[in-house]
Amino acid sequence: MNDKPTEKPIGAMTFEEAMIALEQVVGALERGDVPLEQSIALYERGAALKAHCAAKLKDAEEKVELIRAQEGRAVGTTPVEGM
Repeated sequence: MNDKPTEKPIGAMTFEEAMIALEQVVGALERGDVPLEQSIALYERGAALKAHCAAKLKDAEEKVELIRAQEGRAVGTTPVEGM
């Protein structure tokens, strides 16, 4: 695997691509072998990748809830014990 995070535009990445790129960013930052300015740029990219992944997960959760609703199953709720 390449040690440099991919430079593909974040908005064009799949969830899996963004996760790989985020792992690469975290690895580079943890190694601490990049200059300060590059570390800042990597941190900003990591934050954007994290937000992109969160948005992709939210979209997936909403799709699953829609499917469950179409099947007549409860959505967005979890039974509470003792009620």
